[in-house]
Amino acid sequence: MRRAYVTFAVAMAMGLAACGDGGSYSTVVGKIRGAEDVVVGTKWDQPSLGLKTGDGDPQGFDVDVARYVVNRLAEGEPVRITWRESPSSTREALLQNGTVDLIFASYSITKARKPKVTFGGPYVIVQQDTMVRADEFRITKTADLRGKRICQAEGSNSYRRIVDPPPDGKLGIPAVLVPAKNYSDCVRKLRIGQLDAVSTENVTLAGYAQAEPGQFKLLNDPITDEKWGVGIKKGDTATCEAVNQAIADMWRDGTATRLLNKWFGKTGLKLPASLPRPCLCNTPDSSP
Repeated sequence: MRRAYVTFAVAMAMGLAACGDGGSYSTVVGKIRGAEDVVVGTKWDQPSLGLKTGDGDPQGFDVDVARYVVNRLAEGEPVRITWRESPSSTREALLQNGTVDLIFASYSITKARKPKVTFGGPYVIVQQDTMVRADEFRITKTADLRGKRICQAEGSNSYRRIVDPPPDGKLGIPAVLVPAKNYSDCVRKLRIGQLDAVSTENVTLAGYAQAEPGQFKLLNDPITDEKWGVGIKKGDTATCEAVNQAIADMWRDGTATRLLNKWFGKTGLKLPASLPRPCLCNTPDSSP
């Protein structure tokens, strides 16, 4: 049974002040504890991270992390999760217009996104790598992407770390950008020869490689470390702080390690092994 009462002090701390219509809450954590439901955005097209097939819920690492965090925010009480697809190109808009409450969708914490999003976490730090076809032998390291066709997934910044020069990028390699709707579209174009390479976080690539055995290979030539955070509507500090505590619990009780092994243990990747240092929920937008 739901808790019978909440003290005024706790209600204020959690932002549980309902609006006049009684139907909205000032923070996501308040909504979860008051209305017992939440709308979570994930990818629906990324194997091992967030993949939806048929009428069931999406499945993958990000989905499992979302379930854990939401249950922690609910303090063990029942909570109903409604899943919404959140492509890279629409994540900020979905948070801003209230379509989703939280986003767990391989969402890298970047300086450019901070003016629009409050990030909880990171819940994991992963490396950006590059994937090519299994029969590709001209490209063996990142530097070989010079003049090659690489994917520019809509809404993603991964390609910039290759082609943009420092300080905004990393490498400044003059590659040819081929636009795609999302990373599933990138992988399709790579498979049929319209691309030479796809570069993004290694666990994302490994998920696709696992889904099509023998078709692709990773270079294992890391470019950057990427911090994956939980997308929260800008300014919702109370939810951010509660999310950070839930992430810390997830690592301390062994759940994070178990989930990484569940979804990526057979990929051969060196998986993250410790709780990332959390970002401050009131970090200035200019901070990395």
